[in-house]
Amino acid sequence: MSEQPLRICIVGGGFGGLYTALRLTQFPWEGDQTPEIILIDKSDRFLFTPLLYELITEEMQTWEIAPPYEELLAGTAIRFHQGCVTNIDIENQQLQLDNHHSLHYDRLVLAMGGKTPLDNFSGVKDYAIPFRTLEDAYRIKERLRLLEEKEAEKIRIAIVGGGYSGVELGCKLADRLGDKGRIRLVERGEKILSSSPEFNQEVAQTALESRRVFIDLETEVTQVTSDSISLAYKGKIDTIPVDLVLWTVGTQVIDMVKELPLEKTSKELLKINSHLQVIDHPEIFAVGDLAACYDESKNLIPATAQTAFQQSDYCAWNLWASITHRPLLPFAYQPLGEMMALGVDNATLSGLGVNLDGPFGYMARRLIYLYRLPTLKHQINVGINWITKPLTEFFS
Repeated sequence: MSEQPLRICIVGGGFGGLYTALRLTQFPWEGDQTPEIILIDKSDRFLFTPLLYELITEEMQTWEIAPPYEELLAGTAIRFHQGCVTNIDIENQQLQLDNHHSLHYDRLVLAMGGKTPLDNFSGVKDYAIPFRTLEDAYRIKERLRLLEEKEAEKIRIAIVGGGYSGVELGCKLADRLGDKGRIRLVERGEKILSSSPEFNQEVAQTALESRRVFIDLETEVTQVTSDSISLAYKGKIDTIPVDLVLWTVGTQVIDMVKELPLEKTSKELLKINSHLQVIDHPEIFAVGDLAACYDESKNLIPATAQTAFQQSDYCAWNLWASITHRPLLPFAYQPLGEMMALGVDNATLSGLGVNLDGPFGYMARRLIYLYRLPTLKHQINVGINWITKPLTEFFS
């Protein structure tokens, strides 16, 4: 009887997980070394998170930014399993699934991402909506629809967090709501986008101001209720009426990762070596939000889609190399800059010596993300839609 092929289980189908799986199928596996690749995710769809904002303004459709795994993996040797991993038996190399089935693995990739912490302040978990998943975007769109149907004079929205998500949401919502929108951006720091290039900070500040988005700096949230938010500024607390609170602050490791008997940092991130392998467990790789990954200067690399995208190439190579007895490669992060959507048909891009904003920034961002969509077939379908949509709207 022939031996069973090695099994690679990838838990989490985001940038780190899906792109690792797809890259693995491109390597020249030799006969009996060809592994079984299983991708596990609780959703039936991949989510291209940097374009999630476009759902709010209906610039893009769900199928474009969240294609089904079944469609993306068609014609590949990758098996997709929709479900949740409820436990990982590290010693026996077993995954326990929520349908009471278990899977043995020879190599394991942990790529489950993180979650937005909602239990740090009173009322946040009950009344605020995070912005991380497709379901979050749907909830926000439904709330906006109901508010717009009421035909109120103003729709009051508070966005907590002056980072990328908060700024992009603020601009998109301002463009969607127009004069009816009364949008407030709350940031505890001294400025928005504190880690961004100066060019992007200035362009974003101008975009927010031109859309009349209020910016509250050095301000903290003390409480959220069904129709208000309480803000503390220099010792004084003000309670402001709101119709909707959006929470974009922070990333937290999911509970299952916290419980794993693996080495972690003080923030519960998994400790990994330069090859993206979990410390003391070379059969386990970790990428994305749940791993503490450092650059050559020992600085923590930001947990962004760009980072996970780059990690997936190295993770796939090192999985292949570990099975085919080739040298593993240390992860080398390349900061390629950053891009942000700043409303409808407007974006900013800064990186590799290039600064763009306005319509040119918007086009550059669109083209770069089109190239980064997971498969050539999906890139072509989305690209054709982007080209034909304006013509269809013009002649309709």
